[in-house]
Parts: sequence; C-alpha cells; structure tokens
Amino acid sequence: MTTKKTILILCTGNSCRSQMAEALIRHHFNHALDVYSAGTKPSFVHPKAITVINELGIDMSTHSSKLITDIPIKQFDIVVTVCDNAKESCPFIPGKHTLIHQPFEDPADLTGTPEAILDGFKRIRDEISATFITTLPQYI
Repeated sequence: MTTKKTILILCTGNSCRSQMAEALIRHHFNHALDVYSAGTKPSFVHPKAITVINELGIDMSTHSSKLITDIPIKQFDIVVTVCDNAKESCPFIPGKHTLIHQPFEDPADLTGTPEAILDGFKRIRDEISATFITTLPQYI
C-alpha cells in the first residue's frame, strides 16, 4: 500500500486561489495526494470561487479560510505558494519538502461588470487547473 503525499497550498487570504487549487487538486489527484490550503492572513472563502468550482461539479461549500496552524498535520511533501505575497511571507514549514511557487492573478481584485468578474474567476480557475494537472504528476 502506498501512502499519499501531502500538499499545502498557501495564499494570502485563503479565499480564492488557494481554495480553488485545493478543490481542483483534490478532485484530480485524490488517489495520490492529501490536500490542504491555508493563508498567511486568512479571511473568508469567496462566494464566486465556490460558484465557479461548483460549475465543474466540485463542492467547495464546506471549505473555510484558515491559518497554517489550523491544519492538523505539520509536515508536507509539497508546499505551493500561489501568490507572491505568500511566497515572501511564507511561514517556516518544518521537514523536507518540495517548494513550488506558481503565482496566479487574484480574482478578488478584478473589477468590471458582475459578468466580467465571474468570467475572470472562471479564467483563473481554468489556469489553476491546467497548471497543476500538468505540473504535479512529476512530484507524486
């Protein structure tokens, strides 16, 4: 029996990018990875992030924004930062792990019509999905 590797996705607010990445990675790699996300300054899970992930048939309604200290495990095989701020203020994470920095635009900062903002959330969701589907297999 093989043990799953653990992955932590870090962002600033743990509201959009890291939450979407957690849901997408769990959906695609549940057989190989235990997935967690956290923020350096957690806030709330953005409703539009929940909406665009739900469009893919993935339920994110039980997700909550959290600090790394809220996560039950303390050692990770892979740590991913999805924004520059999280990379710069990344807390010390003990143990040997692969660190991946893959920044994405923050959909919470998008402006425009409600439709344009929702389209931006979908675009960023799709970028996150495509990026991790192609890059993570080499680490698991």
